[in-house]
Formats: sequence, structure tokens, C-alpha cells
Amino acid sequence: MPLDPYETLGVKRDATAAQIKSAYLKLAKKHHPDLNPGDARAEERFKAISAANDLLEDSEKRARFDRGEIDGTGQERPQERRFYKNYADSEQGARYRGAAQGGADNAAFHDIFADLFRGGQAGGFSAGFAGQQQDQRMRGQDQRYQLSVTFIEAAAGASRRLNLPDGRTLDVTIPPGLESGQVLRLRGQGDAGWNGGPAGDALIEVDINPHPYFVRDGDNILLDLPVTAAEAALGAKVPVPTLTGPVSLSIPRHSDTGRLLRLRGRGIPAHAGRPAGDLYVTLKVVLGTPDAALEAALKEFYDRNPIDPRQHMSEAA
Repeated sequence: MPLDPYETLGVKRDATAAQIKSAYLKLAKKHHPDLNPGDARAEERFKAISAANDLLEDSEKRARFDRGEIDGTGQERPQERRFYKNYADSEQGARYRGAAQGGADNAAFHDIFADLFRGGQAGGFSAGFAGQQQDQRMRGQDQRYQLSVTFIEAAAGASRRLNLPDGRTLDVTIPPGLESGQVLRLRGQGDAGWNGGPAGDALIEVDINPHPYFVRDGDNILLDLPVTAAEAALGAKVPVPTLTGPVSLSIPRHSDTGRLLRLRGRGIPAHAGRPAGDLYVTLKVVLGTPDAALEAALKEFYDRNPIDPRQHMSEAA
């Protein structure tokens, strides 16, 4: 049974969008697979958290869930199908309602449809129509579903199992480089055909949950990487998260905040004849909490090496 997205994120049903986002970021950082390598439970928890956030941050999906129209995975809840009543109540059936209000007219109108669909007469229009229907093979209807995946699943490719409202399951292959909003087609997985006709298809629209650290730019991935002042000034080798796990990155000496480094081939994997993208790392120097010794050293350094980091701003004013 799908989990309640409010319970998954630990928020009340009347929580604001800001409260939902705050709860998601807090939980996502705690359970992210990169911070819990090898922990399958943390990975599943992260997927559930991302799916819950994806549903609740969309105001339309959230409203539909609150009304009971979709479940916690965003799938339609089963509803009774009543062809004639649905048609008669629709805008298309409105013109017939005016001509069939009450009494004998209404009864005659009903009899026409009854004969039409059961083929009750031996000849004429009803029998001919029924005979055509019996001989005609019709393709089943396509069915649309939605699937939420993580950033890494969409970027690197994955296999997911989708639970359908009718109790069936579909195994869905996520190709590398998938983008949000793309639709995957599973042929023959829709409604059954009629009178031996082919089955329809399952059309799966994919929603990609945001990543706490990665941002996609085409086939490249952007990452802000915190480094210490010592690592930036003296140079160092530091671990950097990638789609396939951490790798070692060399920080050149005398680096500063904003310096851009590139890891070739560590972006979106090669797909559809396109080469792999790159991972672009932007350094963010973190000073930490200075003590008296560091304060003295910094004062001495800048007394000897005065700089104005905002000079370009005054020149452009």
C-alpha cells in the first residue's frame, strides 16, 4: 500500500510549501545514498522521500491526492466506469438530453440505445451495426501512468517496478540521460483489445526528483564543492561525489572560491549516440571558525598583501 506522502516527510496535511521543502531537504541530506554507501534501507528511504516531495510540491497533484483521486505514488485510484451515464452526463450528450426529457420520448430514447448495443432486432440498422461490431477487431486503449525517479536513476539509467491500480506490475527500464517529462512507451501493456484486436500501450510519464548537490546542464552536471581555506591555498586531493561514486579531485594551489574544475566523462553517460558529458566542479571556500592564531595570521598576511576583492564592482558602477 502506498505510503502517505505527508507521513513520509513528517509534515501536517496543512503544511505550507516552505515547510514541505524544508522537511524534504533535511531528510534527503540524512538519507542520501552518497552519504550512506551500501545502505539499501537508506537508499529506499531516500526514494520514498523524493517521491513524496515530488507529489506534494506540485499543487495540482497535492490537491488531487487530498481529494482521494490519486494515491501516494501519483497513480489514479480505480473508479467505476459507466459508459452510458458518463456519456449522457457529458457535454457531448447534452443535445440528446433536451430531446429526451421524460415520458414516452425518454423511454424511446432508452430503447434505441438498448437495441443498438445488444443487437436485438433481426434486421435493419441495429442488427447491421451489431454484425459489423462482431466482425471488427479493435485495438485496446492506451493507459497513462506517472513514475517518479531519482536524479541519479534518470541520469545513469535504472530499472524500476511500477505498481498499477489494477494490481498488475510493470518493469520499466529507465534509459540513461532521461529528461523530466519524457514519456516511455511499453507496447502491449495497456487495455486488452476487442474481438482479437491488439492490446494498447502503457505510456509512462517520468518525473525526476531534484538532487541535493547535482544540477543538470544538458549532458553535463554542475556541482558546488566546499573546500577548506588550507585545501584551496595549499592544494590537496579531495573526494568528489559522481553518479557512480566518489572519485579523487586535485585542487590546485592558490585556488579561490568560484574556481571551475572539470572531470571529463563524469557527467551524463553516453547515450543515443551522444558522448558522455562532464562534471563541472565549482569550488566554495569554507573558512570555518577562526581562533586567535588564525586571526593573527590572516591580519599579518593581508597587511603584507593588501587586496580589494570588490574593486571590479566599483569600477563598473
